[in-house]
Amino acid sequence: MSGAEIKGWCPGAWRPMMSGDGLVVRVRPRLARLTRAQALGLAKLATAEGNGILELTRRGNVQLRGIRDHAAVVAALTALELLDPDAEAEARRNVTVAPDWQSGDATQRIAEALTARLSELPPLPAKFGFVVDAGPVRVLNAIAGDIRLERGETGLLLRAEGQAQGRAVDEVGAVDAALDLARWFAAHRGAARRMRAASPPGPRDAAPGPVGRTRGFVEGGVAFGQLPASTLAEAAHAAEALRVSSWRTLLLEGATARPGGLLPPDDPLLRIDACPGAPLCPQASVETRDLARRLQVTGSLHVSGCEKGCARSAAADVTLVGRNGRFDLVIGGRAGDTPARRGLAPEEVPDAL
Repeated sequence: MSGAEIKGWCPGAWRPMMSGDGLVVRVRPRLARLTRAQALGLAKLATAEGNGILELTRRGNVQLRGIRDHAAVVAALTALELLDPDAEAEARRNVTVAPDWQSGDATQRIAEALTARLSELPPLPAKFGFVVDAGPVRVLNAIAGDIRLERGETGLLLRAEGQAQGRAVDEVGAVDAALDLARWFAAHRGAARRMRAASPPGPRDAAPGPVGRTRGFVEGGVAFGQLPASTLAEAAHAAEALRVSSWRTLLLEGATARPGGLLPPDDPLLRIDACPGAPLCPQASVETRDLARRLQVTGSLHVSGCEKGCARSAAADVTLVGRNGRFDLVIGGRAGDTPARRGLAPEEVPDAL
C-alpha cells in the first residue's frame, strides 16, 4: 500500500513523537481521571506550549499537539502530578480501565494493584497492554487490549485478546494470573508483538458477560477525539473531576448538565474514527476529517490517512485508507485488510459508499 512507517510505539510524556504540527505528547491520567485542577492545567498547557488542541485516545489518555518546548511540558506535568518517574515506568503503564469505576470497587482495586506490580514483568512490546473492566457489566468490549480482566457471566474473568473465552478467576488471584499470562507471552511470543497473534495455554471455559454502557455520569462526546483547550476548560469548570473514556467522551463527575462544547453521547459523529491525516501526520497522504464529516454511512466508519489505522484498531463497517493521495475502500475490516476497491479520488468516495 503506501509503505507508511510503523514505529511500533506510541508517544508519551517522556518520549514524545514528532508529527506534522510539532511534538505530540501523550499524558496518561491514572484510572483515566483528571481532577479539575489537572484538567485546567492541561488546557492552559496546550495553549501556552502547543497549538491549543488536545486529543482523547482509546486508552483513556490525553494528547497535547504542536508542542514546542518539551522541557517546559515535562515541568508542568510534574507539577500537575501527571508524570511517571521515568520513561520506563511510563511505557509499562498501559492499563485501560472502565471509566465508570466507583471509589473502592473491583475495577479500581484491581487496576491499582496491577499498576503497582508492572515493574515485576520482563520487557514487553511497547503497545502491549491490559484492560480492567470489572464493573457490574463489561463496557470495554470494543477496546483492544492484550490481557483482559473483565466481568464474565458468572464473575471475574481473565481473557487473552483474540480468544472468545477466558478463565474464571477471583479477585485475590486476578493480578497474579494476569502477570503470569504476560510472562508467558514474553517467553513464547517469538515475532508476535500483540497477544492476538499468539496462542496462550490453559483452559478457556468461561464466556464474557453482557455488554453495557457507562451510567451515572453526565457524558459529553468529542468528534474524532479532538477538542480545543477552551472546551476542556469549560468541561472542567462544570464538573468536580473528569473521566476520559475509551470511546472519546468525557464523563463529568458531579456535573448537572453537559457543557455546550461537547456532543450528546449518541451523536452520529461519535461513530466515526478519523486520524489527523495530512498535513498533520507525515505518514498520511490524504485529508481525513473534513471528508469524514461529509460522508453518510450506516454503522461505523473509519477514515485513516494510511494503512496503520492509528485511530481504530478494530474492524469497522466501512474503512477508507489513504494511499498516494487517494483512498482504498475496506468493507467490514481494518485499515490493513484487503480492500474491495482501490484508488478512489476523494471526490469519488461519497458515490462509492
